[in-house]
Amino acid sequence: MLFTDTLVLIKGAGDLASGIAYRLKRAGFPLIMTEQPQPTFIRRAVSYGEAVYSREVKIEGITARLVDTSAEARQLSNTDMIPILIDPEAKILLTLSPVVLVDAIMLKKNNSTTLNDAPLVIGLGPGFEAEVNCHAVIETKRGHWLGRVIYEGEAEPNTGQPGRIAGHTAGRVLRASSEGHVIPVVQIGTLLNQGDLIAMIDNQPVEASFAGVLRGLIHPDVWVKPGYKIGDLDPRNSIQHCFTISDKSLAISGGVLEAILDYKVKNYELNSS
Repeated sequence: MLFTDTLVLIKGAGDLASGIAYRLKRAGFPLIMTEQPQPTFIRRAVSYGEAVYSREVKIEGITARLVDTSAEARQLSNTDMIPILIDPEAKILLTLSPVVLVDAIMLKKNNSTTLNDAPLVIGLGPGFEAEVNCHAVIETKRGHWLGRVIYEGEAEPNTGQPGRIAGHTAGRVLRASSEGHVIPVVQIGTLLNQGDLIAMIDNQPVEASFAGVLRGLIHPDVWVKPGYKIGDLDPRNSIQHCFTISDKSLAISGGVLEAILDYKVKNYELNSS
């Protein structure tokens, strides 16, 4: 592995975090990902955090495995696999000293990440401000600035509306109409017509609001409440897109990689002078 001296810790293991992990692992960085005991991400087919439920998952040729201790995570980080550690508060920071911390939880607000957590702290999207609670912010909003590294200021604010794809915005997001577990009727990657049944929640149907492919659906172990985001419908009808890392995720991961390499170059120049 090329960058054995540059351990990266990624908080969160959903689809955007997984795109970052994929790109950094391919580039030769040792890394560890942390997750909560019951992840609520939607795009499970491209989220390494799915290993929390299945112990092991393979996405685009890279395998992630659930581990039980920080020692196991550190050992596995130097292999071609990605360790997933259930550690919602990222307490692993107290036992390991990562060079880079990437907060990819995507809460739309900063939960607990600070400038002092690592020599290089990178925050994704709204809730982070460069030189206030991180060293660099990566723009996550679709559009011209997606994936840009921000060293002064903040990312664009959260609008509360999903990005427009093929003319659809809010309708792409499936939300729970009642409380309970989401029991799937069809699987991720299924092509649907408008009105087709996707899942049941407490005997209440979840139906497709337009024709498209089911790109994501929350794990049935998660207890949801009305209004909770439970799925993602994609009007582009590409089954392959459901199982491959997205353009948005790769754009963001490119920004993270740029920020890390910029940090390493500047430190190399400083130590060489």
